[in-house]
Amino acid sequence: MSLWTSEAAAEATGGKAKTAWACNGVSIDTRTIEQGDLFVALTAARDGHEFVAQALGKGAAAALVSHVPDGVSPDAPLLIVDDVLEGLEALGNAGRARTDARVVAVTGSVGKTSTKEMLRAILEGQGRTHASVASYNNHWGVPLTLARMPQDTEFAVIEIGMNHPGEISPLAKMARPHVALVTTVAAVHLEAFESVEGIAQEKAAVFDGLEPGGIAIVNADIETADVLRTHAENLSAEIQDFGATAKDWRLGDVKLTGNVTVARAIHGGDLAMFKVQSAGRHFAMNGLGALASAEALGADLALSVAALGRWTPFVGRGARETIYLDPVETERTLELIDEAYNANPTSLGAALEVLAAAEPTDGVGRIGKGRRIAFVGDMKELGPQEVDMHAELASHPAMSDIDVVHCVGPLMQHLHAALPEEKQGQWAETTAEIVSDVRKLVDAGDVVMIKGSLSMALSKVVDAIRKLGHPAPQSKNEDA
Repeated sequence: MSLWTSEAAAEATGGKAKTAWACNGVSIDTRTIEQGDLFVALTAARDGHEFVAQALGKGAAAALVSHVPDGVSPDAPLLIVDDVLEGLEALGNAGRARTDARVVAVTGSVGKTSTKEMLRAILEGQGRTHASVASYNNHWGVPLTLARMPQDTEFAVIEIGMNHPGEISPLAKMARPHVALVTTVAAVHLEAFESVEGIAQEKAAVFDGLEPGGIAIVNADIETADVLRTHAENLSAEIQDFGATAKDWRLGDVKLTGNVTVARAIHGGDLAMFKVQSAGRHFAMNGLGALASAEALGADLALSVAALGRWTPFVGRGARETIYLDPVETERTLELIDEAYNANPTSLGAALEVLAAAEPTDGVGRIGKGRRIAFVGDMKELGPQEVDMHAELASHPAMSDIDVVHCVGPLMQHLHAALPEEKQGQWAETTAEIVSDVRKLVDAGDVVMIKGSLSMALSKVVDAIRKLGHPAPQSKNEDA
């Protein structure tokens, strides 16, 4: 069954189809477009109309445009609308309206993408599940996700993000969730908000889109929990909370063992154990929020716990791997924790806690003692307190168990200066400078964590460390 026919898409958008067509997907990028997709010619850094001919040449079923582009035949399979973004929004609204799916919306200053992926893993074993791709959570990402949703979807997980006030509410109303989860509220995007309370008010706007009888899932442990609760109460939403201080989903003991987090939770008077295949108390919190949201959607808790235990983080969001530094001496390894996708004070603090709990290996490297090493880059969009927020990381409790901190960027120079001399690693203004020195900064036996804002491109440090290694040796008992 096709995702959209030209007739259905034209009715949804109020546009005019130049010819009959049917598509199996929706794409905004010719680099990843698949045969049979509807190409949406959005205008961003460049006008998407410039790529319509290329998209059709790659097998796109049709293109959503505001005019016939240069070099494209007037009788090409086009859906012409007044405004392409508005057309995509209309397609998203229609995609949401035609499905009976149970929908959960996920937002939060930290952890929303990981929690969205936890929910995807939990729900896809219990029904046909559709979820946001990557971090498609903005003014075009949410309608794109809804436009891609098959009509027979049973569960949908929609991630919603923001950079400025007023962004979340219209996206939530488009998604129309039955359950809405706020993972946490933290000092992020303070350039656009006067306070963390202002951020909490914006995050609470995710409850604006709740369907009648909808459920708001609130992190009880954050200082602004009452802001979230009050907003949900004013909308007459049912409220469930989670966290160490929660009454509905209470987090008990959390143990980090190697690369696994094992947690105890109490819900409805019953004791439940769950695990996540990555170390970190924040993963336990996100997992608990995901379990609460899944049950609120009607999922089976026992099946949800089992599926959560099989979930692993994405690259750049806490993924861990062993780097073999010698093809023969297989004990010469280091452990890499890839947190390079983004950073703010809360998420960086959580990553430092994960590093502090890791176990280096002594006696295998040139130094002899395994170390816990952090490579950290500037955290952006923190507003007038940005210098203090960087320097204050030096007093984070986890720092006492971290051996060396290498700092990248003008803001991280303030952390570097605030660190005790014995923990001060290298400071570099750019990632390129630190990449050139990676080989001499790490050693076998080390555990290395890398984190910074996306624009700092610390993923290049991750790549440089990977390139120091060799493929994992095969067991003699494995098939060739």
